[in-house]
Amino acid sequence: MRLVPRLLLGTSIVIAVLVSMLAAMSGARLTRELEALEVEQQTREARLVAAQWTADADPERIARTFGILLGHRVTLIDSTGRVLGDTEFEGEALRALNNHADRPEVIAAMRGEVGVSTRLSPSIGDQRLYVAVRAARGVARISIDTRQLDSVVARTRRDVFASGIAALITALVLAIAFARTVSRPVEELRDVARALAAGDLTRRPALSAPGELGELADAVHRMAEQLEARLAALQADDALMAALIDALQEGVAAVDARRQVVILNEPARRLLGINDRVPFPADLLPRDPSLREALAGAFTGDSSEPAEITLGGRTVMLTARPLRDGGALLAFFDLTKTRRLEAVRRDFVANVSHELKTPITIIGGFAETLATHEPGEEQRRQFVEAIRGNAKRMQRLVDDLLDLSRIESGGWMPKPERVDLRAVATETTATFNDQAADRKVSLTLAIDARAAALTADATALRQVLTNLVDNALRHTPAGGKVTIFSEPDAKGIALGVRDTGAGISPEHLPRIFERFYRVDPARSREAGGTGLGLAIVKHLVEAHGGRVVAESTAGRGTTVRAVFPERAVTTS
Repeated sequence: MRLVPRLLLGTSIVIAVLVSMLAAMSGARLTRELEALEVEQQTREARLVAAQWTADADPERIARTFGILLGHRVTLIDSTGRVLGDTEFEGEALRALNNHADRPEVIAAMRGEVGVSTRLSPSIGDQRLYVAVRAARGVARISIDTRQLDSVVARTRRDVFASGIAALITALVLAIAFARTVSRPVEELRDVARALAAGDLTRRPALSAPGELGELADAVHRMAEQLEARLAALQADDALMAALIDALQEGVAAVDARRQVVILNEPARRLLGINDRVPFPADLLPRDPSLREALAGAFTGDSSEPAEITLGGRTVMLTARPLRDGGALLAFFDLTKTRRLEAVRRDFVANVSHELKTPITIIGGFAETLATHEPGEEQRRQFVEAIRGNAKRMQRLVDDLLDLSRIESGGWMPKPERVDLRAVATETTATFNDQAADRKVSLTLAIDARAAALTADATALRQVLTNLVDNALRHTPAGGKVTIFSEPDAKGIALGVRDTGAGISPEHLPRIFERFYRVDPARSREAGGTGLGLAIVKHLVEAHGGRVVAESTAGRGTTVRAVFPERAVTTS
């Protein structure tokens, strides 16, 4: 709403409120004054009636006579509360009236006081003012209809409202003239202020006038100049600060003295898992005890030493520093990859050392024996075979490590071509026929006609099947069965190996594709495995854009299924 209508509306409301208050106050005051005067008048009349109510007088005649003379209702009540005379009733109707001993004005009159009460009359049915005084034979009471008083008050209020309307019209005329002289310069200053608030710091007020409006225009002019200079400085500082914070690899969060997060860069959002726009309450930060303790310490002025905490499954280095205004600055450095690489390096060194220790020990032991003793021909042959077998085992381990390293580093990329799966599976079975016969294990094919061809790297497919079949044969007892199969899958074509071996317990199943992970380490080493075959399978399949899954039940065999897209999508 604009200034002139607001001034007019405000003036109207003020006058209307004042008129209403005056009418209400005058009405209430007038009502009290009229009631007081009426009570005084009725008291005199009641005492006059009481003086005329003698022992030999007829109370009914007195009540009727004075009711006519005074123009009011007159009631005469004996000391027991029985009505002996009443202006409005006579005969049987008079005797049928209720006992008045419980009326408040009668009770007060019986005590020698002037009884006054205003209430609804049960006998007549209108609102009445009662005044009663003590008489020689009981109580004399005078009552009038309060509507007479209300009509006087209503006329007075009408007069007050009429005067108020006249005053309102006069005030509105004066307010319009005054508002127009004030609104024009105020509107100009408003437009300038809006432009400044919107960022147009070139606007200046053109008003030049004496008095407060001129001083206000001059103040707005100076304020615009100062805002322009300060805004330019702040924008330069903000741009520099934003560039610095965004360039950091560490997460940064600033909390002000009101416990509101006012700065949060993108690395901090990722580590804390927060998408809220700043500012937001610090209570929305993760409820990690170490983080909360560091934040509380910074608020009290203490800097925390760098500490490792876990946020959302990630390892984070946390540092907290107090700010001069009472806030706190939190710095987060993601150590997850570093710790994971350290763990992988430790595990890799430990596993490789463990895998190489046994064959090196065997080779060294037999070589030393051959160098210091002269065993028989048969024993010498056994020693040489043992040395050669363990050397092959180390060679397989090194070859698998090189293959895995080449695949993981991106040094190998699949070369997709249309491959006949039955031919690849037949070639693989031919490689393992002698080994399967020695172990008395049946090696069969189950190539589905709907999944007989696949676009993929042929060499990779042979290596996948070779590793899966080799793994299955080593864990399938005599009389068991190993099957190479293919079948349609919702996401492409599944190629895998199914065996009837010992199976894998559920707690081991999720980890069998990890490097060097063995369900039964002793048995795997005895069977000649390197612990890298399934890891190589996993990387080869994923390089084609597929996935590999294992299903197994302890004592009932294992199925490893590599799902390839029908047209392989290679990934680096």
